[in-house]
Amino acid sequence: MRPLVIVSERPEDADYKTILRALVSYNDATSEPSGYEPVGILLRDHDSDETIGGLWGKVSYDWLFVELLFVPEFLRRQKLGTQLMNAAGQLARERKCVGVWLETYGFQAPAFYKTLGYEVFGQLPDHARGSGRFFLRKMLAASV
Repeated sequence: MRPLVIVSERPEDADYKTILRALVSYNDATSEPSGYEPVGILLRDHDSDETIGGLWGKVSYDWLFVELLFVPEFLRRQKLGTQLMNAAGQLARERKCVGVWLETYGFQAPAFYKTLGYEVFGQLPDHARGSGRFFLRKMLAASV
């Protein structure tokens, strides 16, 4: 077999899922099972039931990674971000995770996460230019 290396300007969800499935399978075969599980904590419009924001992440190797967190601007300052992160922490405890980790940019909300008990464990300075990218974690108390 001679594979082609293709730079895709518009990769599809199916491509992502194929790569993810193969990687999880490899990891599980060569190490302890990762326990990979996607998680979503959604904000839905009361009338249309349409998802308008929320939290998306994954549990893997005893950690919950928060990949996405979004609260629409018109709903901010109502503690919804805090509710989403608290729900994620509870979900992580229920799955016996050691902690929760995430990435955020300096122009997003590193201070918000710090108020919730997250600590910076890494940083990429000047990414995005003029800002920074922060990696934060929160260790969880003994699992339930």
